[in-house]
This record gives sequence, C-alpha cells and structure tokens, in this order.
Amino acid sequence: MASHLIQGRMVDMPVRVRDAEICSAFYAVRADAARAVIAYSGLDVAEALPGKAVCALLFVDYRDGDLDAYHEFGMAFLVRPPGVSGAVGLGDLRQAGVFVHWLPVDQRFTLEAGRTLWGFPKELADIELRLGSPYKRCILRKDGRLVLDMLIKPGVPVPGATAMAPLDAYTHRDGITRRVPWSVRARGARVRPGGALIRLGNHPVAKELSELGLPKRAMFSSTVAHAAMIFGEAAEV
Repeated sequence: MASHLIQGRMVDMPVRVRDAEICSAFYAVRADAARAVIAYSGLDVAEALPGKAVCALLFVDYRDGDLDAYHEFGMAFLVRPPGVSGAVGLGDLRQAGVFVHWLPVDQRFTLEAGRTLWGFPKELADIELRLGSPYKRCILRKDGRLVLDMLIKPGVPVPGATAMAPLDAYTHRDGITRRVPWSVRARGARVRPGGALIRLGNHPVAKELSELGLPKRAMFSSTVAHAAMIFGEAAEV
C-alpha cells in the first residue's frame, strides 16, 4: 500500500471517503467553446451530440473521509480518453472520461493532498452550502468575488443502494495529464430533467461559464444524500 506525506500526515492509498453529499447538474454546451476551455490539457471533448459537449457542475459536502471534512465545487467536461478516436455519443458514454477543469475547496489540507496525489486543480475558495432545505444551494466566491449561486431541486428517487463504475477522471497540472481511477457507492440518489438554476457573478470563471452559454436549462440534475468513494493512485497518460 502506497503512502504519501502531506503536511506532516501520512495518507494511505487508496483514499477513502466514507460519507459525502453530492449535488450536480449537466449541461449541453457548444463543443468549440468547451474545446477552447480545456485546450491546455491536450484532451478533446466528447461530442455527446453533434457540436455539443457536456459540462458538469457539482458541489459536494465531504463529511467523513481520509482528507477530513470540507466543501468542494467542481467544473468538469466529458472527454475522449487518450487513444480513443471517433465520436462518443450519448448512447455509449462509457467510452468517455471526465476532465476536471476547476475544483475549488475550502480547506488547505485537501487542497495540498488533491494537488500532490492526483494533480487536481484545487484552489481555496469560499464555498457556502445550504443543504438542509428541499432545495440544495451553493454560493461560491473566490478572491472576494461571486463566481455563482447555484440551486438544485432534488428529483425522483433512484431505488436502493447503487454501486457505480464511474468514468475515469483526468487532470492536468504542471504539464502532466493524469488518469485517476475512482469508484462510488450511492444511497439516497435522486434525478430529474432540468432541476438547476444558476446566477453568475463577476469572477473570471463566471465569464468562462457565460461563454459556454450558461445560465441555461440543464439536461438533468442529480443529488446523492450519502456517497462513499475510493480514489486510487494517479497514472500519467
């Protein structure tokens, strides 16, 4: 079992999250705009529909895990994994991967661990989560400026506990693209068409989102009341 020293603490691999709440929304955006956003990674977006890429926005309350408790926001895109050629359509998204473009957090330990272990693009931000009401809300500020205010309305229940084989995650940091294997088991999952509202602020990332065509209606949104996750060792690609 590999171990890594982070801020004087040993972190064993794989890293485990025992309980987290996840809220996410998925948007069809212009593929050329998404391609420009992630061009630095060397990866290409997966066109789920002709001329359309998929952008995922999510916020997570990590309640219990090896990297402590913290809040996180994520901006990611479906991509064609290295070595996969041709289109990846909606009918076969199992061939796709998820490229993590931006991943602000609100605690320094997970910031350093995420960057060091996997190359995740973690930055410190002010992430206010309001998860106790029927609507799930995230207010994200960076450098004192509003990035977005996001609201998700939970949908219909997905029965039972679901063990998922999620798409491989990809990161790019310091000129290196990495693949991060992970798995998740979800309880209390809900899904609905649409279901998300966004108000953008005046931060540069908000401008990036507006250039993708947001705010707009989400393809679908999901909430998971309890998620357990395992993150494996990153591999350079």
